[in-house]
Amino acid sequence: MGHVTALTWVLEVGEVERFHSVKKAISYCGLCSGEKTSADSSRRMPISKQRNRHLQTVLLEAAHLAPRLNPELAVLYEREAAQSNYNQATIAVARKLAAYLLAIDRGERAFVTHQVHSSVAA
Repeated sequence: MGHVTALTWVLEVGEVERFHSVKKAISYCGLCSGEKTSADSSRRMPISKQRNRHLQTVLLEAAHLAPRLNPELAVLYEREAAQSNYNQATIAVARKLAAYLLAIDRGERAFVTHQVHSSVAA
């Protein structure tokens, strides 16, 4: 997370206790889409226009860069890109970033990544 992303989250969200779930936070950020269902067919619509546009913009921009810096987000991005397309993969990463920010803000602690080092036997 960068300083701009974290600061935008804090300023735009305010009291984090109002979000009872990650889904509510993702909806507030405008990272969810509508769905049209009829009989046996289901079609996803574009991401929501009823959103906090500042958070949506910052999270989507951060999601473009995040897979290059975080291996877990890179795996998520590649998996989603293989299933659908690169735009959907970027949105999935932005949702994960929103979930991370919500968890950090609720716990009032610093975000720390754990580096896994593997050793190769000779």
